[in-house]
Amino acid sequence: MLKLSIVVPIYKVEDYLPACLDSILLPGREDYEIIAVDDGSPDRSGQIAEEYAARHPALIRVIHQPNGGLGAARNTGIDSAKGEFLLFLDSDDSLFPGALEEMLRELERDDGCDVIFFNDDQVDENGQLLSHSVSCAREGVFTLEEYPGLLLELPSACTKLWRRRLFLESGIRFPVRLWFEDLATTPRLYLRAGKMRAVPKAWLRYLLRQDSITNAKDPSRNREIITALSLVREDYRQQGALKRYEKELEISAVKHQLLFSTVRVNQMDPRSPLQKELKQNLDRTWPRWRSNPYLSQLPLQHRLLLKLIDGGHYAAVHAMMAANDRIKGKNR
Repeated sequence: MLKLSIVVPIYKVEDYLPACLDSILLPGREDYEIIAVDDGSPDRSGQIAEEYAARHPALIRVIHQPNGGLGAARNTGIDSAKGEFLLFLDSDDSLFPGALEEMLRELERDDGCDVIFFNDDQVDENGQLLSHSVSCAREGVFTLEEYPGLLLELPSACTKLWRRRLFLESGIRFPVRLWFEDLATTPRLYLRAGKMRAVPKAWLRYLLRQDSITNAKDPSRNREIITALSLVREDYRQQGALKRYEKELEISAVKHQLLFSTVRVNQMDPRSPLQKELKQNLDRTWPRWRSNPYLSQLPLQHRLLLKLIDGGHYAAVHAMMAANDRIKGKNR
């Protein structure tokens, strides 16, 4: 069996795809494969992938399918993969030089871990470093029961190596045409994983594009955070784990539904009624969230934002975030 399958969903990325594929090419290696899923891309992306596959037929397979969105493309990759582990690499991102060799060496250890975490550097389209993200604050080997705080970490599917059987045995797949598909999926996989391990290395170069979700101009799609969080909550309930991880799931909902989605909506339209809708839904789903012990561990700015949102002071939230953006701009 191959050690690793790299799943690369492709859609309207002709300007970025060559750098992505170049970063994962190790000609002569026989322990991994690249599955490029052309998700009905209307530009030359599919053709570019075919050109790479023609030059590296032993490494790259290209699958063409009608457009179904990121989740559908990843699912096609999961079902087509032959590797023991999966890496999901978005086609506008890339790995740092030497990263793939290090990943394969980590997998050769075969210590029984089902998930391996690594870090990423976020860059803009000029290559300027914007931030460094740690995918898991705890290093070494652990389980979810030993470190329930994992549910508070960033849910990106792209900063982990996943044992493929987690998907195959559970039937879990990424939701189709849903924003926040990572948040809807990764916590459910953690629940089924045994041992996990965090590697304190930045292997991924994450490109923050102007047309990314965080920069999208349609605030209404932030409503989909409710669906994503509901999928996770219901799965934990069905697995008999909701009570055990209630506080972690609750504070995760507070962070994603209020601090992230509500603030994102507020920055687009401080008068949007969706802000109130998101808070009302949180109050119904998690009526005791204000007494969650994790609240005291949040940064001061986050606690202040929560107070403003909870009180319906959306103009003040907008002013606070605008001031924060100005300070960031001056410090760059």
